[in-house]
Amino acid sequence: HSRKNGATLFGVNSRLKFDCEWAAWSNGTAVRELDFHDTFLAADYSHPGDNIPPLLAVAQQNKISGLDLLRGIITAYEVQVNLVKGICLHKHKVDHIAHLGPSVAAGLGSMLKLNTETIYQAVQQALHTTISTRQSRKGEISSWKAYAPAHAGKLAIEAVDRTMRGEGAPSPIYEGEDSVIARILDGKKANYKVPLPKKGESKKAILETYTKEYSAEYQSQALIDLAKKLKNKIPNLNQIKKIDIYTSHHTHYVIGTGANDPQKMDPNASRETLDHSIMYIFAVALEDGYWHHIKSYTSQRAKRKSTVKLWHKISTREDVKWTKKYHDQNPKNKCFGGRVIIRMKNGSIISEEISVADAHPSGKRPFKRDQYIEKFKTLTHGIITQKESKRFLQLTQNLRKLKAQQLGSLNIHLIPSLFRSKKRRKYFIF
Repeated sequence: HSRKNGATLFGVNSRLKFDCEWAAWSNGTAVRELDFHDTFLAADYSHPGDNIPPLLAVAQQNKISGLDLLRGIITAYEVQVNLVKGICLHKHKVDHIAHLGPSVAAGLGSMLKLNTETIYQAVQQALHTTISTRQSRKGEISSWKAYAPAHAGKLAIEAVDRTMRGEGAPSPIYEGEDSVIARILDGKKANYKVPLPKKGESKKAILETYTKEYSAEYQSQALIDLAKKLKNKIPNLNQIKKIDIYTSHHTHYVIGTGANDPQKMDPNASRETLDHSIMYIFAVALEDGYWHHIKSYTSQRAKRKSTVKLWHKISTREDVKWTKKYHDQNPKNKCFGGRVIIRMKNGSIISEEISVADAHPSGKRPFKRDQYIEKFKTLTHGIITQKESKRFLQLTQNLRKLKAQQLGSLNIHLIPSLFRSKKRRKYFIF
């Protein structure tokens, strides 16, 4: 899907350009692959950073300025965060990417300065084409977990493209007789409130989101911090009889034993499954005292006998207290942790709790710019040069001042030798 004046692919030389919708799908998958970017949790789930790859791809192809790209990103975050506050998809087992299609479309409309009617039709069409079930995040989870949100970004780009050419959309898609609310969510009489800002009001939803310090499902972030702390209190982990984690409804039913997914307890499970198993995550963090985006997921690590033994002693339970904290409307009071009770073989009990991850804005050591830069350097260590790292970081930190022609350089180039593999792979192209 090469294109002379298209968008870049992450890691590939920026002189090579591709159709923006395909670049968005590729780059969006790369962003989601490690489950390591930002999050917002309320009535539903979201990773608002999923909006950025499609917006960047379109900006590069259409020669948009850095300031216009920022406008699009802020709009997309505003729409997605507030949809997540107002509409619970998980209750109906609808995947959270159904909020992503509309937010990408809205962000693109804002970035491209489209008229209201065009954006309205694009948002509706994007929603209509991006509804799917949560099965992609249940049982044995495959790599489609990463592809799904990126695919939604691609579909949103195509929806905007079509409406710009005069195409309409199923309307109204949210409130109609056979619409999403009527047939998929709470029914025709349901009333949802999505708290979007008024005209002229500042868009601040992006400030309510939070990043991940660890490459794992967000609800595990605080519990990883707690496991690291508890390691110092338990000299001999073999003496543990049982571990109960009392936590929110979402944590228990999505990444806990309440999910009823036997794969979450299986040493042969995929990485995507393990990063949605708080039982596995807590066991490894308790044993190792740290978490690593690669080392903590290797097959050898998952199959370690001591880990499997400890892992199967862990179970989760919903505590209404933690569910209430999870859904608190005040961002400063929201909690994503839990209480851990460890029963030892000698009858003693160790009990600790944590409200939010240390890296959370309300945590012990909130992430600031230095931590984000260090995270970038950790993820790119050994795959880009120091010179390339410095160039990219300078460019991104000056985004609002970048001219249209500079956005094409908003990409990293991997070390060329990484592309020269002797292994030959076969790909099937449509």
